[in-house]
Amino acid sequence: MKKIGRQVHFIPTSENNLRNGEGSFVRLNDGSLMFAYTEFFGDDWEDEATARVAAIISRDEGETWGEKRILFDKPEDAVNIMSFSFLRMNNGDIGAFYIIKNQDLTDQIVFTRSADEGVSWSEPKNCLDCLEVADYFVINNDRVIKLRSGRILFAVARHTVLTEHKRFMPGEICFFYSDDDGASWHKTETELPCPFKNNPDGYEEPGLYELPDGRIWCYIRTSLAFQFECFSSDGGITWTQPEPNLFFSSACSPMLVKDCGEYTVAVFNPDPEHLLRDESEPWGRTPYVVAVSTDRAKTFKKENVFYLEDDRKNGYCYPAMIEVEGGFLIAYYHSNGTEICLNSLKITKVTYDEFQLKTEE
Repeated sequence: MKKIGRQVHFIPTSENNLRNGEGSFVRLNDGSLMFAYTEFFGDDWEDEATARVAAIISRDEGETWGEKRILFDKPEDAVNIMSFSFLRMNNGDIGAFYIIKNQDLTDQIVFTRSADEGVSWSEPKNCLDCLEVADYFVINNDRVIKLRSGRILFAVARHTVLTEHKRFMPGEICFFYSDDDGASWHKTETELPCPFKNNPDGYEEPGLYELPDGRIWCYIRTSLAFQFECFSSDGGITWTQPEPNLFFSSACSPMLVKDCGEYTVAVFNPDPEHLLRDESEPWGRTPYVVAVSTDRAKTFKKENVFYLEDDRKNGYCYPAMIEVEGGFLIAYYHSNGTEICLNSLKITKVTYDEFQLKTEE
């Protein structure tokens, strides 16, 4: 299998900055690119460590990047902020979404917007205000989508918090949407619990993609060897029951699917957990591949899968993606020679002329 892409930027860790990643790209009106990511600082790298959102800008299609600036600081009473997503809103504003982690293990997913290309931001609004009970909600970076109708939609894995035991119940998938460009947020009635009782993780870390026929494809990380999938034909309100997708295996990490030019690109770790897997590999999140579809995700072919990373001594996960001139950028965690997969941040540039795709004759 051919390896594609080249490194254009790398943000390593340092003594007081033990983790960088989980970011999102947006193209600014002047043509430049902004990339925002979670910067963990202090003496820990865990999900509950102190973190804020930093941003860097490229003015040459991702070839070089400027100095970082702090885009969002965490609220004083919060554990951290993380899992960042950009979205260009219907009115032209830049929308930003991220998790606020609270001391009681519950989460808020907040939305803010900028009318001046990221210079200033509105007061963050909690998208989960429509809920009566707070829980542990998982939304990954680069995950919020805008449908062709203008509806804003995202999926989350909801894990009920057992506070007295300091643990979470298996994840179930639920969906939130806005039909007024982010002014108000609503939860659909559909909730998708995992039916397999011997699976302690449940459904995890979902992503969304709108197909050409208007259906929405929800793909879901599982510990059941494959990504599971379900579909909505009414703009994300109701969904089919999830079933395994036998093309997309599922490691202990999420997949991301996005359009890049005339192609649709899926980024994922292809090796699921199995008996003979080398436990010295960082969390099983290796290697890293891209699968390319020429018909807007209706079909993916084994012949059109390429290595993004093939060094099994390192781990890679939590991608973000954006189209650039002649190709696309993918940003993701890189373990950087350590045993901790959630470590440094790497941005790779892939050009379309690197791969020759096999199509039906």
